[in-house]
This record gives sequence, structure tokens and C-alpha cells, in this order.
Amino acid sequence: MNKDQLVSAVAESADISKADADKAINGLATAIRSAVAGGNKVQIPGLGTFEPRERSARTGRNPQTGESIQIAASTVPGFKAATAFKNEVSGK
Repeated sequence: MNKDQLVSAVAESADISKADADKAINGLATAIRSAVAGGNKVQIPGLGTFEPRERSARTGRNPQTGESIQIAASTVPGFKAATAFKNEVSGK
């Protein structure tokens, strides 16, 4: 499903215009990105939790030369699906 299809599905489900659905989806994405970038968790019941995750520094390998390189520690976005979402996807 691409964004246009998502906008159409949300508009139909919520009985709102596609323009309003697009604004709502953009607003939700912006709010989640801002919160996670600020170091906070965002929990959406029935869907899951978006959170920042720490990756420690590690040694990697350059695939072209085989040379060992140091990869710096970083913070990355993470998502953990809610149990209800997992069960719906798996068909349980």
C-alpha cells in the first residue's frame, strides 16, 4: 500500500475528505518523528511502540577491500509491534 492508497483508506474509514486524511497522516508522521528524535517513546495501542534505540560502536568490514573499520555508536528509530497487531498479521 502506498501513501495515496493509505490516504484513500483512511478517508473512507473515518468518513472524511482525502485532503483532511492526508493532513492527518502527515501530522501523525511528523509528531512521531519529532517525539522519537527527541528521545521519547510513542505508544499507539493496538499498533505498537516507536522508540529511539542505541546501537553500540562495533567493528565492521569494508566489503570491497575486506579491511576492518570502526562503526561509531548511533541512535536509530525502532518499532515494536503490539501483540494484537502481531496476532492479526499472523492469523491467530
